[in-house]
Amino acid sequence: MKLPAFFIAHGSPLLAQEDNEYTRFLERLGRDLEKPRAIVVFTAHWDSPEQLLTVDAQHEAKHDFYGFPEEMYSLTYPAPGDPELSREISELFKAQNLPHQPVLGRGLDHGVWVILKKLFPQADVPVVALSVDSLRSPKEQYNIGRMLAPLREQGVLIIGSGGLVHNLRLLREDDQPEAWAQEFDSWVAKGLESWNLPELFAYEKKAPHAREAVPTYGKEHFVPLFYVMGTADEGRQAQLMIQAYQYGTLSLNCWMLD
Repeated sequence: MKLPAFFIAHGSPLLAQEDNEYTRFLERLGRDLEKPRAIVVFTAHWDSPEQLLTVDAQHEAKHDFYGFPEEMYSLTYPAPGDPELSREISELFKAQNLPHQPVLGRGLDHGVWVILKKLFPQADVPVVALSVDSLRSPKEQYNIGRMLAPLREQGVLIIGSGGLVHNLRLLREDDQPEAWAQEFDSWVAKGLESWNLPELFAYEKKAPHAREAVPTYGKEHFVPLFYVMGTADEGRQAQLMIQAYQYGTLSLNCWMLD
């Protein structure tokens, strides 16, 4: 079976415990999808100049956040890994001469397990996590995703986990979205729906309010989009599944790419 790919915003770690429109959507999505053979996640919380991938047979959830309620640090997500899939990914990278390194014992950062806890709460689908490099060009990021496109034909669900609008310094106390955040998301939506790569690749210069939506310190949250878009290069279809906001300056959106 061939599965679509997704860009999914992971928002605040608190999503793991929250019950709202966005978390209920993720729960429905997990129920509606054909159960994948495995899941590959390009995660914003693993930014590295070198392409890295997990090779574990068993994962633990990393609590890589600070200042949250104590119960957050007891949440678990004991998903299995898939060393054989990790080897397949390595072979795909080798075929395109992409340098990469296996990593053992890292655990799953919250960019991975928070959304998977909603999608597949039983933690019974094997997971391989991949790093992103926020300093690569968008074209390079896209092309790395293209290398993994064959996996979608094999029942592998590929996710880019991040956030299109991710400004932690301008957070509000409520969830009312800032107008500039909505304008930026709308600009990205037009580019995705028309698969306008030249425009999207030049988002830093062309998108309205790009500096606020994707500040330098938050760029790693935007770029998983390009990696996961690359996996859907053949079909080039994008559908917005949900659009919401958290604290005004974190967009919670899910794009299906096929």
